[in-house]
Amino acid sequence: MKQNKNKNLRFITKLLVCLLIISFSLADFFILPKVFAQDELNTLNERIKNKKKEIDSLQQQIDAYSAQVKTKEKEAKSLKNQIAILDNQVAKINLDIEATEKRIEQTNLEIQSLNLQIEDSEKNINKTKEKIADYIRLIYKNDQVSYLEVMLTNSSFSDFFDQLKYTEEINSSLKTNLNKLKNYQKDLQTQKTSWQDKANTEQDLKDELQKKKAELTEKNNAQEVLLIQAKLTAKQYQSYVYQLQLEQQQANADIMTLEKTVRQKLEEREKQNKFINLGPAKLSWPVPPDRGLTATFHDPEYPFRYIFEHPAIDIRVGQGTPIKAPESGYVARVKFNGNTSYAYVMVIHNDGLSTVYGHVSKVYVKEDEYVSQGQVIAASGGMPGSVGAGNLTTGPHLHFEIRLNGIPVNPLDYLP
Repeated sequence: MKQNKNKNLRFITKLLVCLLIISFSLADFFILPKVFAQDELNTLNERIKNKKKEIDSLQQQIDAYSAQVKTKEKEAKSLKNQIAILDNQVAKINLDIEATEKRIEQTNLEIQSLNLQIEDSEKNINKTKEKIADYIRLIYKNDQVSYLEVMLTNSSFSDFFDQLKYTEEINSSLKTNLNKLKNYQKDLQTQKTSWQDKANTEQDLKDELQKKKAELTEKNNAQEVLLIQAKLTAKQYQSYVYQLQLEQQQANADIMTLEKTVRQKLEEREKQNKFINLGPAKLSWPVPPDRGLTATFHDPEYPFRYIFEHPAIDIRVGQGTPIKAPESGYVARVKFNGNTSYAYVMVIHNDGLSTVYGHVSKVYVKEDEYVSQGQVIAASGGMPGSVGAGNLTTGPHLHFEIRLNGIPVNPLDYLP
């Protein structure tokens, strides 16, 4: 009777262990496959693929317009030629905007796909943790029974070793699931890192989109100015261009003459120990450059290049942005009438350098004044028709010149 009872007990114990192992194995089959809708992920991937094709198609058109612009830049400078360049630039920027919008859509789809994968990984991790907890509870129960008790409840060494085998299988399954948990957690971390990268990319693309829209506004304004000029009679146009060239030449001559005169005066002060020793010139940005440049030094795409070469860089900033002295210096010239005529400030520095700030809408310094690096000297302008803007501007920006011994040089060679 007692022997039959022990046999029943051994049978029930083996059966329970087998059922547990089988249930855990079946759980791998039924629970761990992808818990999110695979069809949804496939749909997202297909949409991402289509967006890439659309972007590639747009990029080909953008490259074609860029090539046309370069071709036109090599032709003789003329109003007609400049209008053609602007037409191509506007078409290119419109395509740039469309392509950037599609890149944002593509990145957003990629983020949605990663969200599904992250959700799946988190569910797999939770399920695997539950299984590991079950295995640990089972091992704990087995550990409460000594080997002596196991031997006494089994009628043969064969049964005893079968019991040990079941225990080993449980331990092996626990190790397998621990490895799975480790891999799921590693995948989850990779997916989260990728998600953050995509989110950063999306924000960068949105910032780029805003810059391109601002650039489009500037090019459209330039188009309007040039088209108005194109409607002038030949005589009117020649007079207009002559007047603009004359104003530019006079401003340039005034700056060069003034710089020479001011430096001579500063040398006299130095001899009389009245000159402030400024030290070697080391320039910083007068306004934040994070929104990019609207024009570079001697820019071949400068909309008024048919009148003169651009002797500066134009830094895109909002109307009224504080302009800080990029280096300590002496205010040699303040041309500001409070009307819409071109206004600028000129500062003399050491090492033969001077700086000019154009299209200023406000001025906070006066001539014959020393300024220190970082001091606010003026406010930016450039909005067409606003105070200090002058005739040749297409949008808010700072016209920033650096001159070496009176001659304009590329500011990018002197800025950090």
